[in-house]
Amino acid sequence: MQRLFSFLTGFSLFMSTAGSTPLFAQTGSASAGATFQNPLPVEFGDPYVLRDKHGKYYMYGTGGAKNGFAAYSSDDLVHWQSEGQVYYASNANGWSDSTAAWDGAYWAPEVYEYKDRYYMFYSAQWKHNPTRELENFRIGVAVADRPTGPFTDLNNKPVFDPGYPVIDANVLFDKDGKIYLYYSRCCYKHPVESEVATWAKQQGWYDSIEESWVYGVALQPDFSGVIGEPVLQLRPPVKMDDKQAEWESRSVTSKEVNRRWTEGSVAFRKGDTYYMMYSSNYFGGRNYAVGYATAKSPLGPYTKAANNPVLEKNEEKGGTVTGTGHNSITWSPDGKEMLCVYHARTTGTGDQRVVFIDRMKIGKNGKLTVEGPTTTPQAVPGKKR
Repeated sequence: MQRLFSFLTGFSLFMSTAGSTPLFAQTGSASAGATFQNPLPVEFGDPYVLRDKHGKYYMYGTGGAKNGFAAYSSDDLVHWQSEGQVYYASNANGWSDSTAAWDGAYWAPEVYEYKDRYYMFYSAQWKHNPTRELENFRIGVAVADRPTGPFTDLNNKPVFDPGYPVIDANVLFDKDGKIYLYYSRCCYKHPVESEVATWAKQQGWYDSIEESWVYGVALQPDFSGVIGEPVLQLRPPVKMDDKQAEWESRSVTSKEVNRRWTEGSVAFRKGDTYYMMYSSNYFGGRNYAVGYATAKSPLGPYTKAANNPVLEKNEEKGGTVTGTGHNSITWSPDGKEMLCVYHARTTGTGDQRVVFIDRMKIGKNGKLTVEGPTTTPQAVPGKKR
């Protein structure tokens, strides 16, 4: 985790005269027709890309910093430069426990520009832990005047306490001015009855199957808390004949682990339809994959898409990529191309999660597709293909 960059085959690493480290994933010149190639030389899990009001891109993610979060910046989504650590858990209002399991579990930061300031939502281990839970994750929010920080927690406590561990915060700013927080209730101590659980027990594999579910709740305008009670948005299928059950249960059916995840949600609106992308299966395994669901209101009910999963491993098709998941969404510099930013692994990177960027589309019929995972040269975002 200390080493930010891998010297990956096919990439070049250049040192600037100022001593900073720009990272290149480009295989052509900067002119029209230039290409780039996945994976990017950035060792992040759960990557999130912010495009600020000046058109500059900033990437945040899990890893690359001790007791906090690091960031990178780019003008074109291809050349990335390290901005160093931008959030430290030891800030004046820090509420987390850096000595807890997973080194405090500083995971999945997302940064939003709002009223000329920058707000980072993230998850970490809460130091208030009277029952000594192994997974005591909560969601916090920190603020800065610049996208590169330093970020300081708004309060010396999490945004709210639902009474169970939560991760993977995602925020939707709706056009009516309301703000919604989405998150994943962890699998921890959450066994759920289902036909998949019954099947796994009959195999003699697991006594129970724990699940994580995605919830949504309205946020206070100043992010000081939530409004009302959380509403269940997405969960794994109960029935084995559900069309989503096969791909969402692979971590169990491959005997990888006794958990089924629904996490890493990202919500956005297109026209009158709300889309929620989400990740299923074990984030540390080969079967991590992405699907989506749609609704007519921000808090659902959401209906999962028939063409799920829209992003998954390609090794069974002769590729080298596994563990595709926890994505965010951004747009090309010219605003014409929608892009999926996610982490994955390759045969070359091993267990290390690295960042991919691939194009995605929503057709006239509302069908969402992701053109990935790719590892061959493709046109730079916003350039002719």
